[in-house]
Amino acid sequence: MSHVNEWWRGAVIYQIYPRSFCDANGDGIGDIAGIIKHLDYIAELGVDAVWLSPFFTSPMKDFGYDISDYRDVDPMFGTLADFREMMDKAHALGLKVIIDQVYSHCSDQHEWFKESRSSLDNPKADWFVWADPKPDGTAPNNWLSMFGGPAWQWDTTRQQYYQHNFLASQPDLNFHNREVQDAILDIARFWLDLGVDGFRLDTANYYVHDAQLRDNPPKTEPWQQFIGADPLNPFSRQYHTRQVSQPENLEFLKRLRSLMNQYLGDRFTVGEIGAPEGLKVMAQYTSGGDKLNSAYTFELLRDEHSAEYIRTVQQSIKDHLGDGWPCFSLSNHDMVRSVTRWGHGLDQDAFAKASLSFLLSLRGSACIYQGEELALEEADVAFEDLQDPFGIEFWPKFKGRDGCRVPMIWDETGGFSSNPKPWLPIYPPHLARNPATQQQQPQSSLRFVQNFLRWRKQHPALVTGDIDWLTINPEVLTFIRSQGDEKILVVINLTGQQQQMTLQQTVKDELTGHGLENQFDKATGELILPALGGCYLILGE
Repeated sequence: MSHVNEWWRGAVIYQIYPRSFCDANGDGIGDIAGIIKHLDYIAELGVDAVWLSPFFTSPMKDFGYDISDYRDVDPMFGTLADFREMMDKAHALGLKVIIDQVYSHCSDQHEWFKESRSSLDNPKADWFVWADPKPDGTAPNNWLSMFGGPAWQWDTTRQQYYQHNFLASQPDLNFHNREVQDAILDIARFWLDLGVDGFRLDTANYYVHDAQLRDNPPKTEPWQQFIGADPLNPFSRQYHTRQVSQPENLEFLKRLRSLMNQYLGDRFTVGEIGAPEGLKVMAQYTSGGDKLNSAYTFELLRDEHSAEYIRTVQQSIKDHLGDGWPCFSLSNHDMVRSVTRWGHGLDQDAFAKASLSFLLSLRGSACIYQGEELALEEADVAFEDLQDPFGIEFWPKFKGRDGCRVPMIWDETGGFSSNPKPWLPIYPPHLARNPATQQQQPQSSLRFVQNFLRWRKQHPALVTGDIDWLTINPEVLTFIRSQGDEKILVVINLTGQQQQMTLQQTVKDELTGHGLENQFDKATGELILPALGGCYLILGE
């Protein structure tokens, strides 16, 4: 089937973390009715799609990434009818709907796992990764869990260990079993039939394990995977060459793509890739047009953000990706917000404007995390208020992910919930940055994002064009986006200091309307960027 409407190329996707977006029923937890209430706000931003983090039936040990029923909405979020209403309204507003799919593992409360653990010979006995202990009773190999400790949990009924890459209550599915793959594809079909436009695939390179259960090799130099606990986490002391990113993983993704190609309207997949050589894996997973449409790694979600580092990452993507399509974000529900992580000590609004301009000018699709458009900083959550098991385990060196998950604010009183005690506390410094107030302020971060996204759509080169990286001033991000006759030189200063450079390119015109500050002398090519300034120039031959 031929597809011409690749809407996702260059699309801007707004990530919603449902627990923390808006609580419509007053129980202190965000819900789908709360999302419906604010879909107009998202549409007015000018984004193309929304991505909802998990809202499926779950014991919530890992806040919805432990699913006990893939085909239903957890009652705390509402009903399937609520989801349909939300999707219909989103579509009416011109927004695509992308939902999380968590295939590598499920909850230990899922009926599949209950049956699998009941005996060695039940119909689902081989649906999970079971293994006998070593003769001395220890785990089958040295694999570790991302959340600390061994990746194996003893089960007294089967007298075997089962694998879990995350919490012990999140057993890993056995993708070497074709029946498991078929069951997962049936879940995908269920949501596609409902009309969702795409999937964000959680831990997309974690589906398949080494069938021989060989040990991971140790490593001496700590590397960050994608969560801030590394290298405190012993998980970072291994190369997970046996545990994740197995070649058979690609074969399943081809099956999923084949299914999605049966649906009209260009259904979209974006995979989360957590791996030490994530860019290479991303290239494997998105090339050839028969696997994922797009993928993202964690290179721009780390603390490092020098211009040299970003250039190196982007050049590596250009060198490796081939015909693949990248997706980028600077913040999400797992990472310290970028205003704090990259912009610490800088003016929050100015940093948000410059960093989002950079994100939205890259070649790729872009994800904006709820509140990022408001220049929200990371919240400081007291230990007694923590909910994230990851943070509780590694406190105080790593405070977990609650700081980026505190409730969204909607007005100067909060506006998240009528409940005085929401699931995580409102962060008081956020209140002054609420959208109701920012909408009245012409220079606010919110107004900037709305204007920038409208302006961006007028320049196809910034949406789907090619990219070429330059080094004129090593402290400044400089690249050319080009499509057809349009060539735009993008120059963005993410530092807190003024930067100068002399451009050798032939400049036809300076683009205005983007909202960043600069001083450009067309006659001499002299460009002065204030701290967190930027410039967009139309190049001639």
